[in-house]
Amino acid sequence: MKRSYRFIALSVAVVAGLFFINADKSIKKTEPTFKADTDPAKSTSDTYRIKALKIPENLTFAGEKVELDKTDIRERIDRELLVNTYWQSNALLWFKRTNKYFPVIEPILKEKGVPDDFKYLSVIESDLRNVTSPAGAKGMWQMLKEAARENGLEVNSNVDERYHLEKATRAACDYLIDAKERLGSWTLAAAAYHAGNYGIEKRLEEQQVSSYYDVLAGENTERYIPRIIAAKEILTHPEKYGFEFEKDDLYELGPTYTVEVDTAITDIASFAKKYGTNYKELKMYNPWLRENKLNNKTQRLYQIKIPE
Repeated sequence: MKRSYRFIALSVAVVAGLFFINADKSIKKTEPTFKADTDPAKSTSDTYRIKALKIPENLTFAGEKVELDKTDIRERIDRELLVNTYWQSNALLWFKRTNKYFPVIEPILKEKGVPDDFKYLSVIESDLRNVTSPAGAKGMWQMLKEAARENGLEVNSNVDERYHLEKATRAACDYLIDAKERLGSWTLAAAAYHAGNYGIEKRLEEQQVSSYYDVLAGENTERYIPRIIAAKEILTHPEKYGFEFEKDDLYELGPTYTVEVDTAITDIASFAKKYGTNYKELKMYNPWLRENKLNNKTQRLYQIKIPE
């Protein structure tokens, strides 16, 4: 009997083993087979084109010819056109913001006798945002404290007019006019806005040249004018560089009216509430007010914009 049981048990084990082996083979037979997707229709190149750009031959800045016959200048312009065309999100934000701020900047440039092309300098300086540079330059025109004060702006912890677009634009114009008189061209004046009058004058003298396009300067200064020119070219010809938008895609300044103040304001939040707005909205239109108060110890006349 024991041998019979052993025989039966052995038979059952063999049968079970064969069952699992066959089952395993069956599973393997039904496993899906994967292969590399080589469908050319899903290649990136079928949906996206990265093209070299043709450099326009008649580029100018502030009425002055860009010297594209110089190989290094041509390459610098090419670089900035490529960088800013294919950095699509940033360039598209340029279009949106210029619609908001150029109507403020353009008439001031005209009033001061500064070429309209200098509005593109503010674009490449700050992307038309109130930002602070590592060197401490502030506002859309990125003025350092000393330069701002020298050109008539109030700068302290309570009031910083580098954030006042109209006043900062006039101050930038004064700087550029002085630089043009010292250096002889608007292109050099733009370079001096970045590197300083003394810095540009010193390089011109040392290298015995008189043109921006002939001077060897630091990399950032060498990129500066080509960046302005690229911004001008792209913003002037959006369709040419692949940008599409409608008027209502662009940003706008809301309507405001002005309240004149020649006394201190002890609480700007309460002041805003008095005029039917709030602290946040009032500071959006008056970013030059740096605290929740206006000291005004000298009883100066300030104009505060109130959103309608």
